[in-house]
Amino acid sequence: MRVLLIGANGFIGRFVADRLLADPAVQLTALGRGDDADVRFDLATGSPGALTRFLDAVHPGVVVNCAGATRGGARELTRHNTVAVATVCEALRRSGCGARLVQIGCGSEYGPSQPGSSTAEDAVPRPGGPYGVSKLAATELVLGSGLDAVVLRVFSPAGPGTPAGSPLGRLAEAMRRAMQSGDGELKLGGLGVQRDFVDVRDVARAVHAASLSAAQGVINIGSGRAVRLRDAAAVLARVAGYGGALHELDTPPGPLRSALAQPRPDSEHAAPVAYPYPDGCGSWQQADVRTARDRLGWRPRINLEESLADIWMEAACRI
Repeated sequence: MRVLLIGANGFIGRFVADRLLADPAVQLTALGRGDDADVRFDLATGSPGALTRFLDAVHPGVVVNCAGATRGGARELTRHNTVAVATVCEALRRSGCGARLVQIGCGSEYGPSQPGSSTAEDAVPRPGGPYGVSKLAATELVLGSGLDAVVLRVFSPAGPGTPAGSPLGRLAEAMRRAMQSGDGELKLGGLGVQRDFVDVRDVARAVHAASLSAAQGVINIGSGRAVRLRDAAAVLARVAGYGGALHELDTPPGPLRSALAQPRPDSEHAAPVAYPYPDGCGSWQQADVRTARDRLGWRPRINLEESLADIWMEAACRI
C-alpha cells in the first residue's frame, strides 16, 4: 500500500511516519514544505491542479493529512488549516488515484463542554476560537467532498516532542528552570482546567488503523479521561524528582488562563505572567472514544505518567 503523508515533520506527523514505516506493507512518500520532504509542496499556496498531477504520478492508495497550524491569527489559521484541506480535497476529486483520505482534526472543533460529560461524535460543534473554527471548516470540507474519507478528532496530544509552547511543554520548562536555579517553589496558575490527554504514539496507531479500515465520518481519538492540569503538574514533579513546593495561583480575571506563571525576566520580583490555554474549550473536555474502539479496534495504551516522563526527559536534556 502506497501512502502519501502530508505534514510528516509536525508533532503528530513525525510519529505517524514512524508508525507507517514500521509496516512492511506500506510504501511511504512524504509531502511538505521542508527540505527533507520527499516532495516539496505548500498546501496553503499550491494549486489543486499541481497536486493532482503529483497524485496521478504517485498513485497513492491512502493520503494522510497531518499538516496544519496551531498558532497565529484567523487569516493564517484559515490558510493553513482550511484552504490547505480544500486543496487536498479538490486534488483528490480530480485525480484518478481513488485514494482514501485520513484527515487529522482536533477536539477544539467541539468547543466547551459540560463538566463531567464525555463528548461524542454527534455533539454539535461550537468552537471557542479561530483555531477550532478553522479545523471545523476543514472537517466539513472533507465530509462534504464525496471522498472515501475519515476525520480523526484528536483531543490533547502529549508525549515526546510536545511543543514547548503547549501547556504541558510550559509546565516542563518551568520545572526545568526551577530545578536549574535551585528554586524551592514553583508558582503555577490556572491549573483547574481539565483536558483529555492522549499520547502522540497512540494517535499514530489510530492513524495507521484508520488508513487500513473502511470507516468514514468523524472518530474521536482521546484517552476517555479528563485530567486536571494540577494533577499533571504533580505527576511531572514526581517523575522529574522535583522536591520543591507547587503553589497554585488563582486564575486571573478575563479569558480562561492556564499552564503556568513565571516572573518576568527583567525583574526577579515582578508579578507572574499567566498564559492563555490555546484551545478555546473552557474548563473541561473529555472524549467519548467508543467509536474508535468499535470501528477501528483502537484503544489508548500509553498512560499520562509515561507521556509526562518522556516530556520531562526532553526538558531535562536542556539542564
